[in-house]
Formats: sequence, C-alpha cells, structure tokens
Amino acid sequence: MQDGLPPDWDTRPIADRHRPGLEALALWLVEASRQPVPLKGLFPGFCERVAQTIVPVWRVHIGLEVLHPEISGTMLVWSDEAIEFRERERQGIMQSTGYLTSPTKIVDDTERAYRRRLDADVSDLPLLQELQQQGSTDYLITPLPFLDTSRTRFLSFATRQAGGYDDDDLKALDTAARLFSPYAERQVWKRIALDLLDTYVGARTSQRIVEGQVERGQVDWIEAAIWLADMRAFTRRSEVHAIRDVVDMLNSWFGDMAVAIEAEGGEILKFIGDAVLAIFPVTPEIDRGAACAAALAAAEAFCARADAANAERGLVGPDAVDFGVGLHVGEIAYGNIGAARRLDFTVIGPAVNRASRLEELTKTLHRRVLMSEPFRDACGRPLVDLGEHVLRDVEGTHRIFGVG
Repeated sequence: MQDGLPPDWDTRPIADRHRPGLEALALWLVEASRQPVPLKGLFPGFCERVAQTIVPVWRVHIGLEVLHPEISGTMLVWSDEAIEFRERERQGIMQSTGYLTSPTKIVDDTERAYRRRLDADVSDLPLLQELQQQGSTDYLITPLPFLDTSRTRFLSFATRQAGGYDDDDLKALDTAARLFSPYAERQVWKRIALDLLDTYVGARTSQRIVEGQVERGQVDWIEAAIWLADMRAFTRRSEVHAIRDVVDMLNSWFGDMAVAIEAEGGEILKFIGDAVLAIFPVTPEIDRGAACAAALAAAEAFCARADAANAERGLVGPDAVDFGVGLHVGEIAYGNIGAARRLDFTVIGPAVNRASRLEELTKTLHRRVLMSEPFRDACGRPLVDLGEHVLRDVEGTHRIFGVG
C-alpha cells in the first residue's frame, strides 16, 4: 500500500463526527450548482466548509488537465481563505522537474491516493518540503473519480493540526473529494468544449455554435473585410523538402499570420492547404472603414513578420517564403454549410470570390497585397492605383490598388 494509508482507509464507514459536515457539504453543493457558478466561485466555498466543519485543513489544491494546444491544465489553490488561480503551459510540462518530482505524478502513475506525514524528511518531493516549512503536519492527494480518467485530475489537502490526520480524517477528506468530483468534471468538460471550438473554428464562430447555431443552412448575412492569403511555390516546396520540414514551415507561417490578424481583431476561419481565409467583421462598434483599416494593418504587419522570419532563417531569392494577400469588403453569408452530420462554419458569397481573385492577381502584378476599389474607399488610406484589371470569372474590369 501507499505511504501512510491504512489498508482499509477508503472502505471503512464514515465516522459519526464527520457525518454531519459531509451531509451539509453535499446539500450545499446541490444548492450551489443550481446556478451556473464557475469553478473559481464554487471551489472556495467547498474549501471553507471542509476546513470549518469536517477536517481543519489550511491548504486545498485542485488540479485539472484540459485539452488546449498551449495550456496543460488549470489549478486553484486555497490557503488561509485566500484563493490563487494558475495555468500551466503544455509545452514540456510532462518532462519538467516540477512535475517529475511532484505528488501529482505519483497519483497519475498509480491512480491511487497518496498520503505523506510531514514529520520526517520529505526532500524527495520539493512541494511537500515547502509545505513542511510552512507548518504542515500531514498531506493527502487523491485522484478525482471522473468518468474520463485519461487526464490529470486531483484534490490535495494539507493540515497544520498536531499529529496530522487520523484514519477517520482520511476517509472524510476522500469522501469530500468524491462529492466535489462531478461538479469539477462538469466544469472541465465545458472548458474543453469551449477551448476546442475556439481552437478549431475561432472565438466568434465558437460563440455562435455554443449559442445554438448548428442547423445546416442556417446562415447570417454580415458585412466584413475579407482576407484571403496564399503561399507562393508551396507545391515545389512540398516536392523537395521532407514533410516534417514542410509542416514546421507551415506552422511558422500560419503562426505569424495569426498573430497579425488577431492583433487587429480579425478571425481566421479556415486553413485551406497553404491558404488562409479570415474576416474582420463590421459590427455596431466597428464600422466598415475601421474593419478595412484593421485588415490592411494586419496585412502590413504580416509582411514585416514574414520578412523577419526569412531573414532569421537565411532564406533569400527563390528560397524565401513569399505570398499574396487579397483584401475586399462586402456582404457575406456566415454560417453552417455542409452535410447532415459534417458541417463547416464558414463564409461564402461573391465578396469571398473577389478576395480570392485578388489574391490570384498578386502573382501577375508581383505584389504581395492587393485591394479592391470598395476596400480602398472604405479604409480611407492613400493607396497606389494599379489600374483596371480582369478578375477571373468576375464580369467586367476592376480597379485594383496596392500599398505604396
């Protein structure tokens, strides 16, 4: 068995002295959950009730792994009635010294509770050594019994009471953790759902989906500045470079583009191979001119970032990563399009087609950024008049503009 845990600790009956507090805690959780209280609001109340009516803990820590490309998990630490919120970056966390020498790893590896009395040397676990120096006498960490056991989820309790926990205290704390578990898991699944939607479809679009816009053919007509970008010579690069190198290059290129677009309030809707479709919506707060100005500012910022990236990698001439960006403004259909059980939340309409044709024209005119006349009129900036040009499959000729 694990250090400090009696053989039958998790199966013995709840002690009479702990039963009233646990029953009151269960009723409080039921009542508190009637309202959509976030975990940050629910957790402090849980900790206070445990400390005041069940076992005198002074520090309670909950750790919950999420599903986010940059964030590994969230943690709430309650101590002396103060609450601290932390997020951990995903990159490298599982190989970090902090994790490898933590009680969390022990619980992750064993899927069992771990108890450690803090009246002896605990230098093998730096966190426990720190708690010992702060006056803790005992420590219990237990995995939360989620339906999904594939990710980290735990509650830990540290106490300063003389002698630490007795066997009944351990049972009571384990029961309290089990009572809290379903409320924590509900919050985790909500966070995962929102994070995944934000990651794959963007913040504005994810909000529309969460609000119930999931019916095929359900679209809104909105006005937006439209961004369509495409990398030059991608097929050649794919043929002559290893696929891993191509993926790394795309991630770097897309990453720089996302920074530029999001900094100006735009939203990437779709990666199409090496192409990017993004919008800068017109809203009650952002008029047509401001949306176009933001799109152009993003294009200029991206050009600067692309040049810096090429210089950093020593890429010159035909080896340098180059691209074209078409910018237009107009009304578009924004919503669900696709098959009955496989929908795509996207934009379509003549305005999107024109942005695409402008991007195509950048190759002929040897310009990185081209804009339509409606875009020029709206953004209010002096631009270079490049004359009348034909856009493929679009009737008539169209005056095109570039950046000086």
